[in-house]
Amino acid sequence: MIGFGLKVAGAVAAVAACFFVYLTFGFPPVVDTQSGLRGTGMAQITYPSTVARLRAANVLPEAQPAAEPSGEKSSAVYENVQVLGDLDSNEFIRFMTAITEWVSPQEGCNYCHEEGNLASDKLYQKIVARRMIQMTIDINSKWKSHVAETGVTCHTCHRGNPVPANIWFKPEPDSRMATYAGGRAGNQNRANPAVAFSSLPGDPFSPYLLGATEIRVQPTTALPRGQGASIQATEGTYGLMMHMSDALGVNCTSCHNTQALNDWQQAGRTRSIAWHGIRMARDLNTNYVEPLTAQFPASRLGPTGDVAKINCATCHQGANKPLLGQNMVRDYLAALRP
Repeated sequence: MIGFGLKVAGAVAAVAACFFVYLTFGFPPVVDTQSGLRGTGMAQITYPSTVARLRAANVLPEAQPAAEPSGEKSSAVYENVQVLGDLDSNEFIRFMTAITEWVSPQEGCNYCHEEGNLASDKLYQKIVARRMIQMTIDINSKWKSHVAETGVTCHTCHRGNPVPANIWFKPEPDSRMATYAGGRAGNQNRANPAVAFSSLPGDPFSPYLLGATEIRVQPTTALPRGQGASIQATEGTYGLMMHMSDALGVNCTSCHNTQALNDWQQAGRTRSIAWHGIRMARDLNTNYVEPLTAQFPASRLGPTGDVAKINCATCHQGANKPLLGQNMVRDYLAALRP
């Protein structure tokens, strides 16, 4: 018995030593930054290693050298210029060079343009790119409530990739799962990164970033006739919030006082910015992205035949501000401001 007791004591001591070493030397340092009033628990938790990784992933490409004005509009020099036709022709080429670096650095100009006939609309990529330029200009003018004066460029989402890394499609309906919010397949209890691998409904995007489903958790009237939030609506809302937390690399208290989630007076100012961001994503998906579906080949469509769409991660990519708030638009004001 004595020998057995010594073995148990040794095992316990070894486990305790492992915990001591891990908690002392292995656990990453934590930075706690207060983001709201004292006593509300509104603080952001960050790790220096995460901050360093984000800085490395958000290094801006150098701006293209300034172009000497030619004095001629691009539409007078080049054929079939349907967007940016009033832009100086030299600035137009400078901007096209930047887009190539932002979107197709490996493929080059021929990713969007037919080789030997730049005016041709034969390639669907050119038709899509034209509309995306219009979308970017619209964001920088119409959605300053979300992007402020920093704005966005093609690089904000693409980061050197023809297709942005963070996009979404409508999931295939799963008949095994319960339905929610008007009969859509819930796709719950499945390993889904869109909702941080939780058991929440697996499509937090279609109802809120394409449709106009109200984002609600707490009822607005007393029981038993509570109005404003069913269990299904609450689950869907939390699914979207899980996505936003991951997409921006923040916790709930970035926007909310979690003692009063529904109270705007106790919320952080970022809640208003996020409110506009949700509506911006919905606007872009509805008026720019979805209408382009017919332009894409079947190989670029999702399992239900829909086109790839935008969510919060498309721009943010794990940072609370895309590109950590760095301004690229100022180098291309003539092209990206209306």
